[in-house]
Amino acid sequence: MPAVEASASRHRRGGWRWVLRRLLRNPSARIGGGILLLILFCAAFAPWIAPHDPLAVNTLGRLKPPSAVNWLGTDEVGRDLASRLIFGTRYFLLICLIAASISAGFGIVLGLVAGAGSALADTIIMRFTDMLLAFPYILLVLAIVAILGPSLWTAMAAVGVAGIPGYARLIRSVALTVKREEYVEAARALGASEAQIIIGTVLPNTISPLVVYLSYATPIAALSAAALSFLGLGAQPPTPEWGAMLVNSRSFLFTAWWAVAAPGLAIFVAIFSMNLLGNGLRDVLDPRDV
Repeated sequence: MPAVEASASRHRRGGWRWVLRRLLRNPSARIGGGILLLILFCAAFAPWIAPHDPLAVNTLGRLKPPSAVNWLGTDEVGRDLASRLIFGTRYFLLICLIAASISAGFGIVLGLVAGAGSALADTIIMRFTDMLLAFPYILLVLAIVAILGPSLWTAMAAVGVAGIPGYARLIRSVALTVKREEYVEAARALGASEAQIIIGTVLPNTISPLVVYLSYATPIAALSAAALSFLGLGAQPPTPEWGAMLVNSRSFLFTAWWAVAAPGLAIFVAIFSMNLLGNGLRDVLDPRDV
């Protein structure tokens, strides 16, 4: 009976409903998740929420302060800032998705092969990641963008490639720990192939640390893409991307502060919400607190 109860307890604690309940009880996760849900809502229904066309130019209404017509004012060519911010949520989420997919996709594969594969594969892959880590992060991103040319897509690709070493080293460390466990040795003794062990045993054990790391690395990727747009190497005008909006309005900081504050606050709130959710995920998925 005690064994059955322990098994049932582990099952209750391991399900997604259990994780969701703990997240909802965590104040940090509630606030961060609520803001991200609002961003997702704006991205999904932007054409219906935005009061104006985000690309419509009105030179007679340039740099207008916030009003009932233009909720957040207008930019240097008379475009509605509220509408551009709402449509900018799509680019923010796209940057997070593409950059994180590139980093995590390649990083997971490299980390699993290095940690659970042969010593030769481990050596080759780790020397490759060490080579990438030898470059300063922003310098590596700038070098990739300089080779491929400035655009939003190359910025996302550059940020994604620069983030591969972090994921690879994390997954490798988890794989090295898991493959020494007794249940892995038992599976190997029962005839399981290395591919079956990696996919069926090692990979599931990387999910918790991967989710937590993803919640911290994704905001860094979004900030890096915004920084590239600020330098003119990311999204190009008239794309309503928050980093590009910030660089276009920076010269009006003292004459039209709302044009700078709107995209700056949008970036701050979005990144802050992701960090809050990351803190909540770390608390919920901490094995010492279950």
